[in-house]
Amino acid sequence: MSDFVIRDVVVADAGTTFQADVLVRGGIIERIALEGIGNARSATDMDAKGRLLLPGVIDDQVHFREPGLTHKEDIAHATAAAAAGGVTSFMEMPNTVPQTLTQELLAAKYTLGAAHSSVNYSFYMGVSNDNLDEALRTDPTRVCGLKAFLGSSTGNMLVDDPVTLERLFSNAHMLLAIHAEDEATIRRNMNAAVAKYGADIPMDQHPVIRDAEACYTSSSNAVALARTHGTRLHVLHISTAREVELFEPGPLENKRITAEACIHHLWFTDADYATKGAFIKWNPAVKSMADRDAVRQGVIDGRIDVVATDHAPHTRAEKSQLYAQCPSGGPLIQHSLVAMLEMEEQGVFTLAQVVEKLCHAPARMFKIEGRGHVSEGYHADLVLVDRQAPWTVEPSNVLSKCGWSPFEGQRFGSRVVNTWVNGDLVFANGRVDRTVRGARLHFTP
Repeated sequence: MSDFVIRDVVVADAGTTFQADVLVRGGIIERIALEGIGNARSATDMDAKGRLLLPGVIDDQVHFREPGLTHKEDIAHATAAAAAGGVTSFMEMPNTVPQTLTQELLAAKYTLGAAHSSVNYSFYMGVSNDNLDEALRTDPTRVCGLKAFLGSSTGNMLVDDPVTLERLFSNAHMLLAIHAEDEATIRRNMNAAVAKYGADIPMDQHPVIRDAEACYTSSSNAVALARTHGTRLHVLHISTAREVELFEPGPLENKRITAEACIHHLWFTDADYATKGAFIKWNPAVKSMADRDAVRQGVIDGRIDVVATDHAPHTRAEKSQLYAQCPSGGPLIQHSLVAMLEMEEQGVFTLAQVVEKLCHAPARMFKIEGRGHVSEGYHADLVLVDRQAPWTVEPSNVLSKCGWSPFEGQRFGSRVVNTWVNGDLVFANGRVDRTVRGARLHFTP
C-alpha cells in the first residue's frame, strides 16, 4: 500500500463535481484540497487533469459461481473483471454448489473471498424452506443480508411454504433480499409455450413465459408481507412498470422497503432478442421498451434505490442450448459503470444519479461504514475514468471466465483508467494486479 496524490482531478461526489487534489495515505483519503496540495511527503504524484474521479462502485447482487460451478466463473476472474469495471465491493448470492445454507458453508465462502478476491467482498446467507433457524443465526454486522428465492431457483432454495414465509418476514433481523417471480404463473406460461412450439421455443418468448404478471404477483405479495411485519425488505432486479409503482420515492434512510434495478433491464428491451438471443436471457426477463423506460424513471424519481448487475455467467456452450435447457444469466460486472455513464451521455441519467445509484446509495442501504464516497476519512476505494477514450467490447477484452458479454460490439465513450481498493492500485494500464486483496465488508446494524 503506497501513499499518493491524484492531482488536478474532477471529483464527482454527493451530487456535485469539483476540481481538486486528493491525498491518500495508508489506504484512507486523508485530504481533498480545492486549492491543490503542495509537496506531500513520501507520496507519489499522479497527474489526472481532465479525468473524472468517482467512488468505487458497490454491486449488491452478483453470482460468482464459486464453489462448485467454476467452469462458468470464479472469484479470481470475476473480481478481476470487477476491478477493470470500477467495482470495488460486491455482495454475492448463495446459489452455489453447495448452496450457502449453513453458517459453516457461509464461513467457507468468506475464506474463499479472503484468498482470491481482488476487491472488497460480502456473501449473503441463503434461506430455504428448511433452514430458517440456521439463517436467523446470521450476524448482521458481518454479513450483508439474507437471500430468499421466491421464484425459480435450483435445488432446495425456493421458499414457497406459507408458514416459512410468515416466519421469515416476521423474524428477519437484517436486510432480506428477494428474487420475486410467481412459480404458478411461470409454469402455466411454459406449458402454453411447449404446446405451441414443442422443444424449439424461440428466445423471444422468454418475457412471455416469465411475464410481468409473474413478477408483479410475487413482488406485491412480498411487499404486503413486509408491510405487515415491518421487514427490512430489498426487492432485487425490478423489471416491469407495474412493479415500480409498488415502491415509494423519497429518502432512502426513511425506507423499510427498497428496490434494485439491474443494468440489463435499464439497457435492453425485448426487441434485442432478435440479435442477442440467449445472451440477454435473464430471470426476470428483459421485457418491453415501456417496462424499461418505467424502470429508468424509477431510478430517476427514487422509487428504485440502487443499480446493480446480477452478474451471473454461463459458458457459451451452455448459452447455445435450446430454450428450456439454456440457463439464464450473463456477465455484466465489467461494464456496469461504463454503461451507466453511456446512458448519462445519452441524457437518460445525470452524473449525480449514476454516482448515487452505483456508489452512495448501496453504502447507505447496507450501512457500510467509510465507503461509497470520495470523502476525507473514507477508505480509498476509487475509480479514475477518462470520458474521452472510446472503446469497443470484444471477447479479447472481457475478463470474466466465460469469455463473452451481452455488450459485445458496443462502443462505450468512457473508459476506466485506474481502480484503487483500500488505496491499493488494483487496475491500471489495462491490467489487473492479481496480488491485491480486498477486505471483508462490515455493516452497522
